[in-house]
Amino acid sequence: MQEEHFTSIVKAKAAKQITPFQTYRQNSVAANTDAVLMYLDMNSFFASCEQQANPELRGRAIGVTTHNSPYSCVIAPSVEAKKMGVKTGMRLNEAKTFCPNIIQVLTHPPYYRRVHVDIMKILHKYCDDVLAKSIDEAVANFSSYRLVYDDFLSVARQIKEDIAAKYDYLRCSIGIAPNTFLAKLGTELQKPDGLIQINPDNIDGYLARLQLQDLPGIASRNARRLQMIGIKNPLEMRHASEALLRKAFGGVVGNYWHRRLNFGEVDQYSNGMNRTMSATRTVSREQRESKQTLDSLLISLCTKLEQRMVKMDVFCKEASFFIKYRDNTSWETKVRFAQPVQDAMELRRYLLNMIQEQEHTTGKVMFNDNTRNMGVGVQGFILGSTLQYSLFDNRIQMDKVRKVMYSLKDKYEQKNIVRKGAELLNPHVMRDAIGFGSVKDMVVIRDEDGDGEVVRNQYLLEDEDD
Repeated sequence: MQEEHFTSIVKAKAAKQITPFQTYRQNSVAANTDAVLMYLDMNSFFASCEQQANPELRGRAIGVTTHNSPYSCVIAPSVEAKKMGVKTGMRLNEAKTFCPNIIQVLTHPPYYRRVHVDIMKILHKYCDDVLAKSIDEAVANFSSYRLVYDDFLSVARQIKEDIAAKYDYLRCSIGIAPNTFLAKLGTELQKPDGLIQINPDNIDGYLARLQLQDLPGIASRNARRLQMIGIKNPLEMRHASEALLRKAFGGVVGNYWHRRLNFGEVDQYSNGMNRTMSATRTVSREQRESKQTLDSLLISLCTKLEQRMVKMDVFCKEASFFIKYRDNTSWETKVRFAQPVQDAMELRRYLLNMIQEQEHTTGKVMFNDNTRNMGVGVQGFILGSTLQYSLFDNRIQMDKVRKVMYSLKDKYEQKNIVRKGAELLNPHVMRDAIGFGSVKDMVVIRDEDGDGEVVRNQYLLEDEDD
């Protein structure tokens, strides 16, 4: 059978060595109409996951929020709520003007991550060249599977059936095309539960039905710039010259758009190590009323980054911090370390020094009841295996103990089985949150033994009360 034939090929490919810096599919200037990219976009993912877990919510308008407040931001409306006019990013009180019966549901990030892992496993049954673009999107490169599958539409339908068999309420839209962008566009053309294949024979027909802002990545400003030079719709954009698009976008971005619409590949990337990591949170009304709680939130942000760096086995050479206030003012800073840092409390100490210097200069208390958002970022990574210690450096043992601590958490699949003192101070100040962005740190590809072992970041898959 076709699937048995495929399984033997996957096992053969799995025997190859995989490194943390492997590039799955390279960008290409030249058009390649023979390539086959399959883009999967889960429909109303967070909301559908909540409806999957709680059958009483099925068929009802719900809005997923991060905090139990009437003014919380709706990070994911259900399909039913979208039909009533509710959009992602609306405040709950505004959403109720469109949909009075909307049900507020608090987010459950570990569950969404576990569903994401299962969906990725399903994709890997059919193709071993898969990249997670976000928590609810992935692209699979089937270009080398033309001799394995006769009909990629049938493969896509089978993937949909497999997802429905595992999670009966979840639906996805799938686009198939010779490059990533057009495959993603295919998912936008038919929602929910769509399946569209774009090829050289039908692309003009699809583009002729669209407005400029229907293209993923074209916002109102870009649309105006295109219209100013006479490009009124995506079809005209596709047949415009690279020079004209360069003029519209002011540089090389115009070349990228020309290649996207003419079957070139510019949207793939390495599955390697993150260049940056960040942890940001919106501060609730209760949190902003206590300076100690805001400091605990800073500890939690730093601890989140520590956990991610330990799992990736990296140390950072730089960190940044920002804080925003309800009056639309803000402050940000950046610090470069003399020695690479991984420890959360060491990271916090550096940031607090910068904060205290700012307070001394301005006379303003930075953690106050006007605080709206804060975030910590780390960058300039080096691998732990290449970290150089000085001869008398006492941090060696500290780094080893930290690594052992997280190994114990993973071994017993309980992130609270062992905790640092820093984690015991107001431990639930920061509810786990999840965005639609990168999910690279959920999976680490180890190659210490040359076997391409995939290590799942179990810590991100556990519930808050575990």
